Amino acid sequence: MKKILLVEDDTSLGYLLTEYLKMKQFQMVWAQNGEEALSVLEKEDFNLIVMDVMMPKMDGFTLAEKVRDLYPAMPFIFLSARSLKIDVLKGFALGAVDYLKKPIDEEELVVRIEALLSRLNPPEKNENQSTNAIKIGLYTFDPQLQKLISYDEETTLTSRESELLLYLYNRKNILASHKEILTSIWGESNYFNRKSLNVFVSHLRKYLSKDPHISIDNIHNKGFLFKIEE
Repeated sequence: MKKILLVEDDTSLGYLLTEYLKMKQFQMVWAQNGEEALSVLEKEDFNLIVMDVMMPKMDGFTLAEKVRDLYPAMPFIFLSARSLKIDVLKGFALGAVDYLKKPIDEEELVVRIEALLSRLNPPEKNENQSTNAIKIGLYTFDPQLQKLISYDEETTLTSRESELLLYLYNRKNILASHKEILTSIWGESNYFNRKSLNVFVSHLRKYLSKDPHISIDNIHNKGFLFKIEE
């Protein structure tokens, strides 16, 4: 069973979603604020966090920053009534793999979660390098452990960063259209996901900047070209 941490201060909604997701064979833990969520994360492992934005004691954006710093491989999504463009973009910039706007149909939420978990492969607590490591220029990329390693630095990627890097690497030196990338990784091609894609590409460029033979070129209105000079 996949284990989900729900962080929601609304007791009615929290109870409803917890019970509904249990019926759909998810193992659920419900925290009612960000501080409680961090305490739970210290003791238990999860496949996904579903968090609200507006909460007492610690809002969802602050919680997301702490999760990103403490558990960089942990995927999380926002489920929030805050639906302004600036809030959605901030959510994706913080590393969210999805941003769902309230009110949401419970069946749609389950479909979204199942689609996300089918694409994500959270690493086990094993620091040894897996057999799936890929050599990318000066770097070694381990998609299973979500690590990018150079001669003097090791970077732990978020789930979305790891997915995107693997997708681009598998299409190296071939133009990958925005629609292809978004449909394959985000599940939907729309304005917000495209903005999120640009944010994650910027992250990858920074991580790979030590090797001048690697580049991710933005082909205007078409897509991205992941280039590795031999």
